[in-house]
Amino acid sequence: MKTKNRILALVQKDLLLETRQQYTLYGILLYIASTTFVVYLAMGEPDEKVWNALFWVIQLFVCVNAVAKSFLAENRGRMLYFYSITSARDFVIAKLVFNMLLMIVMSLLSLLLFTIFLGNPLENAWRFLFVTCLGGLSLSLVFTFLAAIAGKAQQSSALVAIMGFPIIIPQLLLLMKISGSSFSAVIQSGWWQMVCLLAGLDVLVVTLAIILFPFLWKD
Repeated sequence: MKTKNRILALVQKDLLLETRQQYTLYGILLYIASTTFVVYLAMGEPDEKVWNALFWVIQLFVCVNAVAKSFLAENRGRMLYFYSITSARDFVIAKLVFNMLLMIVMSLLSLLLFTIFLGNPLENAWRFLFVTCLGGLSLSLVFTFLAAIAGKAQQSSALVAIMGFPIIIPQLLLLMKISGSSFSAVIQSGWWQMVCLLAGLDVLVVTLAIILFPFLWKD
C-alpha cells in the first residue's frame, strides 16, 4: 500500500472511531457551548480586545480536550498492531492531519457561537476566519506532538497540559496579535510577517514530529 493510501486509511480509522464514540465529540461540543454561554451571562457583549482574548483562551482548552486523547486512547496492543502494518511517519502524519481537521471544525463552531452569544465586533470577518483556521491548525499540531510523548510515557492527559502551556503561550499571544487586526479596517504593518512566522512554527512542529516520533515508535 502506498504511503498516501496508508495515511488516508489511518485518518478514516480515526474519523470512524470518532463518529462511533459520539459521547467524546458531544462532550467537546457541550464544553464549547456552555463556556460561551457562561461568558455571555457574566459579561454580555465584551469589547473587542476582551472578545479576542476570550476566544483564543477557550480555543486553547478546547484543543487540550479534543487533541490530547489522540494517542492516549491507543492501548499497547493496538499500537503493536499499527507497528506491524504501517510506519512511524505515516502514523504520526495521519494523527496530525486528523487532529488538524478536528480542531479547525471546533474553531469554526466556536466562532459561530461567539458571534451568536457575544456579538460580532469584527471589521474584517474573512481575515478573522482565516486566522481562526490557521490558529486551530497551529494549536492542534503542538498538542498532537505533545500527546504522542505523553502517550508513550503512559501518562494521563494532564501531562499534555503541563508540557503544553509553557510552549503554547508564545503561540497564543502571536495568534491574539494577528487576529487583533480583524477588528480594524486597516491591516497593521508586519501582519503578513507574523502570519509567516506562525506558519514557520507549524512547519517546525511537523518536522520535529516526523523526525522524533520514530524513536518513540520503536520503544
